Amino acid sequence: MPHVRNLVYLLLLILLSPWLVINAVTKGKYRQGLTEKLLGLVPRLPASGVDSSKRRIWLHAVSVGEVNLLQPVLQELEQRYPDWECVISTTTKTGYELARQKYSPRTVFYCPLDFSWAVKTALRRIQPDLLVLVELELWPNLIHYATKNCPVTIINGRLSENSTKGYKRLGLLIKPTLRKLKHIAVQNEKYADRFIELGAKNNQITVTGSIKFDGAETNRKNPKTRELRQLAGISDDDVILLVGSSQVEEEELCLKYFKAHMDEFSQLKLILVPRHPERFEEVAQRCRQIEIPFLRRSEMTSSDQTNARLLLIDVIGELGAWWGLTDIAFVGGSLGSRGGQNMIEPAAYGAAVSFGPNTWNFKDIVELILHHQAARVIHSDEEFEEFVRWCIESPEDAAAMGQTAAELVANQQGATRRTVDILSYL
Repeated sequence: MPHVRNLVYLLLLILLSPWLVINAVTKGKYRQGLTEKLLGLVPRLPASGVDSSKRRIWLHAVSVGEVNLLQPVLQELEQRYPDWECVISTTTKTGYELARQKYSPRTVFYCPLDFSWAVKTALRRIQPDLLVLVELELWPNLIHYATKNCPVTIINGRLSENSTKGYKRLGLLIKPTLRKLKHIAVQNEKYADRFIELGAKNNQITVTGSIKFDGAETNRKNPKTRELRQLAGISDDDVILLVGSSQVEEEELCLKYFKAHMDEFSQLKLILVPRHPERFEEVAQRCRQIEIPFLRRSEMTSSDQTNARLLLIDVIGELGAWWGLTDIAFVGGSLGSRGGQNMIEPAAYGAAVSFGPNTWNFKDIVELILHHQAARVIHSDEEFEEFVRWCIESPEDAAAMGQTAAELVANQQGATRRTVDILSYL
């Protein structure tokens, strides 16, 4: 079976190679970590030893969202078990760079592609005592060969309706892969049912809640947010509209609005945080076209005292801290076809949160927030204009909605502790 999978992967790689080459040349994607991905030549680590108090945990987080999710898990693990060693793999360039930035000096590397030779080589070099897959990474060869030497588990597991349909088509392949997992910790009962529908056993699954709620910062006076406030010259009188993890649809909407209303609302400042770093220059060009003076984060220095009302955050890893400055939040990826981005962070800070209608990646979280009337869905330019005006002209009502969101996030926390309890026994 591994040889069959290798053949399938090779065929897919050949079919996708023109697209991969174009992205590598034009956007710099996929060029880094090729030896790790294709050959499994990840860092070579010494065996963790026979002492059970010294374990090596390999945590795999695909991209930026999953990498950020690891923070509370790492803190809880290392607080409880200071002798355990945590190493982190990721798949994307942005995920890798963020992991290096956030989790140094821990070992960070690119996860091998699911070719049997790459997976086996990586496992020999890492020698993990436990492999932890974040959310949903059902790679058959990785799971097959890892389980020969150590338990493999999924944490913060989630299965969308579309993913379930896709995996069902792989029937004979996916069921044995699921059965090899030692445990599956999922966010809610709905996801648990979907894993069982695909072939997992009831006794493999525990509902822990979503770790995303635990990883959210709630203190607006945290050191990083305070540093950014001073750096950007933001005062208590300013009203901050922040568009986070934005794509072109959200950027067009907000820049158009800001251009039309910046004179009417002189206290309003707009902060754009694009989702993808390869789009930073594209967004900067769009800001130039609307002829509003703006400042790029990469050009700010510790001595800057700026009165710029439009800021472009062209660095990665800072969005969480910028949300702490936000009065009015618009969460990106929700007007186009991406399926939304994480709205928990601005909600945890008590911002007045809004997002577009296309949020299927966060369906359960959105349902929960909207049920408590702790956010607003934006379908059009007119609705966005009404929402921002309401926030500025009715600040007490907007603050009350934000407080409801913050309390909701606080009440959902605890999944990290439950997850680490499970990892402790594997």
